[in-house]
Amino acid sequence: MVYETGNRTIDDAVARVLNGEQLDRRDGLALIAQPVDELAAGADYVRSQFGDGTVDACSIVNAKAGNCAEDCGFCAQSVHFDTGIESYGFLDPEEILAAAKRAERDGAQRFGIVVAEKGVSKENRPEEWQEVLRAIRLVRDETDVEVDASLGILTEEEARILAGEGLNHYNHNIETSPSFFPEIVDTHSFEDRVSTLEVAKEAGMDLCAGVILGMGESPTDRVDAAIALQDIGVSSLPVNILNPVAGTDLAETLDGQADISTEGIIETIAVYRLLHPEATVRLTGGREVNLDQNEQHLPFEAGADGMLTGDYLTTEGQSPGDDIEIVEAAGLEPNRDTNDFDPEAVKARTDDDPGVETAAGTATSEAESSD
Repeated sequence: MVYETGNRTIDDAVARVLNGEQLDRRDGLALIAQPVDELAAGADYVRSQFGDGTVDACSIVNAKAGNCAEDCGFCAQSVHFDTGIESYGFLDPEEILAAAKRAERDGAQRFGIVVAEKGVSKENRPEEWQEVLRAIRLVRDETDVEVDASLGILTEEEARILAGEGLNHYNHNIETSPSFFPEIVDTHSFEDRVSTLEVAKEAGMDLCAGVILGMGESPTDRVDAAIALQDIGVSSLPVNILNPVAGTDLAETLDGQADISTEGIIETIAVYRLLHPEATVRLTGGREVNLDQNEQHLPFEAGADGMLTGDYLTTEGQSPGDDIEIVEAAGLEPNRDTNDFDPEAVKARTDDDPGVETAAGTATSEAESSD
C-alpha cells in the first residue's frame, strides 16, 4: 500500500524515504515550503514505519553551571552575560547519581551529564576529570538508564576513555546552520563543533547533536542544519526552541520572544523526520514556553519520537507525568526498553504532589531538598 497525502512533493519524498533513499538539501527546501498539515501527516507516517510507536525520554543534570567563557548568544551560563543564574563547580558525583535515580523514577531511558564550559580537560583539570569519570561509573552501575554526556570539546584520548567507561551518546549541538552560526557565536566556530563530534564518533560513541530554533534563522538555515547533521551522522537529533533568558544577547535582540511560530516548529520537526528517518527526533528545551499546553502533542504527530523530560539546564520544565500525558495524547506510548517503569505511577505521583522534585536542570540534591 502506498501512503498518499495528495501532495505530490510530500508523497514522492515519503516514497523515496521508504525505499531507502536519503533526501538531500533540494528536497528539504521543497518540503519546508509545503502546507504544514500535509507535511506533518507524511512525516508521521514515516515515523510509524521506522519506529515502534513509542517516545524515548531523556533527562539531564546541570553538573557544572555558569562562568562559561564562550559567548553563545542564547546561553544564560555565559560569563559574557549578566543573567543572575547560580554558578557552581562540578557537582559531587553522588549528587549526580541522585539526579539520575530521579530521572529513572520519572521514566527517562537515558540520562545526560552536562557541564557549562568549553570542554573538560584531563590534562588541565585532572581532579575534575576523575570526578566526571566517577559520576559516569555511578550512573552506569547503579541505575537502569543509559548514561550520556555533554562535556564540550574532547581530545582523542579523552573520547576513548569516555567510550571505554560505557558512555552511550555524546551530545554536542551544532545549534544552527554553518552560515548562520557566526551570528550566534564568536568564540568558536561551527567547524570546532563538528570536529568534536567526529572525535566522539571515531571513539565509538553514538552522537546526539541538534539545533535551537527561533534564534532569527531562516527556514533555509533550518534545512541546512539538518543536512549538516546528515553529513555528521547522528542517532539522536534534539530540537530546542529558544527560551530567551533576560540578559542574553538574543533576549535583547528578539525582544524576549523566540522568532518562530507554532507552524514553523511543526514543519521543521516534520522535515527533520524526513531527512533523518532513522534518528530519534527529540523535542527538548523551550517547548513549554513556545507551545501552548494543548499544542504540545502536535510535534509528536509530525514525526518526533523523543523528548527531554524534567527540568532543563537553567529553566524549569514541566512534570514527567504531564509529559507522559502529552505522549499519549499523540497516540503514542512512553519507551520502556531500557528502564521498564510504570507510566501510571509517574502520573499518579505527579497528581499527588505537584511540587515533587524532578531529575534535572537545577540539580538540587535530595539532601538539600529535604531541609
